[in-house]
Amino acid sequence: MPEIPSLDRRAFLSTSTQAGLGLALAATQSARATSANDKIVLGLIGLRGRGSVLGPDFAKRDDCEVAYLADVDTRWSAERVPGVESAQGRAPQTVQDFRRILDDKSVDAIIVATPDHWHALATVWGCQAGKDVYVEKPVSHSPWEGRKMVEAARKYQRVVQAGLQNRSAPYNHSAKAYIDSGKLGTIHLVKVFNQKSWPNVKAQPDGAAPATLDYDMWTGPAPESPYNVNYVNTWNHFWRFSGGDIINDGVHQMDLARWLVGVDYPKTAYSVGGRFAEEGVLESPDTQVSVFEFDKLTFVFELSLYTPYMIKSDSEVRNRADLYPYWPQNAERIEIYGSEGLMYVGRHGCGWQVYGRQHQRQPVLVAQEHGTFPDPEHKQNFCDSIRSRALPSADIEQGRRSTLMCQLANISYRLGGEKLTFDAATENCVGNDAANRLLKREYRSPWVVPERV
Repeated sequence: MPEIPSLDRRAFLSTSTQAGLGLALAATQSARATSANDKIVLGLIGLRGRGSVLGPDFAKRDDCEVAYLADVDTRWSAERVPGVESAQGRAPQTVQDFRRILDDKSVDAIIVATPDHWHALATVWGCQAGKDVYVEKPVSHSPWEGRKMVEAARKYQRVVQAGLQNRSAPYNHSAKAYIDSGKLGTIHLVKVFNQKSWPNVKAQPDGAAPATLDYDMWTGPAPESPYNVNYVNTWNHFWRFSGGDIINDGVHQMDLARWLVGVDYPKTAYSVGGRFAEEGVLESPDTQVSVFEFDKLTFVFELSLYTPYMIKSDSEVRNRADLYPYWPQNAERIEIYGSEGLMYVGRHGCGWQVYGRQHQRQPVLVAQEHGTFPDPEHKQNFCDSIRSRALPSADIEQGRRSTLMCQLANISYRLGGEKLTFDAATENCVGNDAANRLLKREYRSPWVVPERV
């Protein structure tokens, strides 16, 4: 595997002050040398959602120790300690301000499971503090942030793994090998689906934040706003915090499909849809179609959040070797149309199947392989990369490119379906000032992703 690129500049920076707490900006190696016999010491940031799973899962590993749990709401820290303690036989420390983890030189890596608007800044600060980083998807709130994350990873020679587990799945590697061998033929059309139930929510009055919550830090790099329970509970669908379900969940399929067919940056992107199904306050669409143009390839994403008959794969479908989804109603499928066959691919397990032309009105199955949910393999890859200093399977650069596609779709959607022409060299939308303004957000002190990381 390729190793983390070396620096062409001085690798060690003197101690600096970041947002009121001293962060020791470390050299190119880990803040604490990690030998093959040492446990990797971890700090988990963000304890709801994925954070509730990642903590115990890493704690169960013989080669890891979860030393810290951090959340801006202390209620979650209290709830999560028992699970981690039970898994590893030792209670982690809890902190409300995760920067205290960054100051601890004994910590090798951080796991960033915050809401999306915090991913970039936590990752950059982690790299500056000499920590390797596992950052949940989507990697960033804006395309500009994603670039800064890559710059930080390379400058400080950090392992930064995106939480895009499909790249660590053996069955997906075999699907890619099948495509690369030419057996599927020439590919000109890819369709990616994300169809599930996510109802709108009704307006709630602004109010006082719970005493346990540091709401200013929760808001962090996002615009200042009064506390509202809808923001904290359904941040995924407000533009100031995230980008809807194309980027919350669909980025998994987008990344897998992009990797399987071997494309990087789209030449154009446009997206249309709306919030049609229910009245409420959520801002991102519940119906969305996005189209991306590559050389001789059209890449389509389709989203619906009001279709309960579209079934998201459960753990049994994901993990049974003798069971495949009913693809026409699978909520997260990928369809790859080659000149020699149609490949269906499932994410997080479910495997893949290739169909040829029907014979006597019956389906003709050409090839298939099952596979299980690759969460354990993805964690293993992260830990292996920390020790070897090789690039991880879902390196931040690849996570950034897949997230970028979703972000371009949302920019087009927010501009009324304008077709964007993307210049990969400059990472700008050609001749479109309105689109380019949405490539980056304004920050509020002290929660600022710096121009120079």
